[in-house]
Amino acid sequence: MATSEARGMRSSHRLPFRRWLRELAWRHLLLGAAGVFALFPLIWIVSSSVNAVDNLSTARIIPRQLTVDNFVELFTNPLTPFGTWIWNTWKIAVIAASGNVALAAMAAFAFSRLHFRGRRVGLLSLVLVQIFPQFLGFIALFLLGQQIGDVAGFVGLNTHGYLILVYLGGAIGFNAFLIKGYMDTVPGSLDESAAVEGASLWQVFARVILPLSRPVLAVIFIITFIGIYSEYILARTLLRSADNLTLALGLQLFVSNDYSARWGNLSAAALIGAAPIVLTFLIAQRQIIGGLTRGAVKG
Repeated sequence: MATSEARGMRSSHRLPFRRWLRELAWRHLLLGAAGVFALFPLIWIVSSSVNAVDNLSTARIIPRQLTVDNFVELFTNPLTPFGTWIWNTWKIAVIAASGNVALAAMAAFAFSRLHFRGRRVGLLSLVLVQIFPQFLGFIALFLLGQQIGDVAGFVGLNTHGYLILVYLGGAIGFNAFLIKGYMDTVPGSLDESAAVEGASLWQVFARVILPLSRPVLAVIFIITFIGIYSEYILARTLLRSADNLTLALGLQLFVSNDYSARWGNLSAAALIGAAPIVLTFLIAQRQIIGGLTRGAVKG
């Protein structure tokens, strides 16, 4: 009896076909077209990476002959040290993202908890500075790297140290603004209780505020890491030698010559390089959304 009633309720809520066709069909078609548009480049890259024919003009979505030689050649060809490029990219991205989060967290704590003249103007100024992309100053950064290299070669031009220093100032203003909004949601009574117990200002920051701000710090780290991981313009300007290249720069070498472009190797390298980023987003997507939206009510 209950089953028949449930079926009757489902049938009563079902739209007539003509009404569904008129009101909802176009939405399904639009969603399907958007899905095909978004997935087609990925499908083509996967197909090219296992295609034995290294030619885009004769390539097919479903290759006639499959091969894994494109992946094997990435790690066996001495002219394209793909493993070194991956290591360089991860090293630079992890160090720069960690430093960026640390500096942004300290700046956010100062704007959230300390009361000083010009606090609001200073925060807005930091955010407004982010309007201008960092690569606008690549000529000045190039000349500055040359001058620093004459004094301290380990952080001069064509070094990872100098590139990391450049990345450290890339998005501190915007990241500090996001972290500050999250820290504003932490009750101020916790600061007062810690101060009563004799905690210093640094101890309040390191032992009270920072642990409670882990979600937004993780989000900022992931976003900053991904941005640095795929950055091209500044890295192309400041890095020269093949052993110092990052993944984004190394991928360009596969197609630098129009008559000997290796599209199969490029596709395989792109898949391997993108896999960690995709997995990170799939695993931490809820934390990313929660960390960004929790501090949105205050700021």
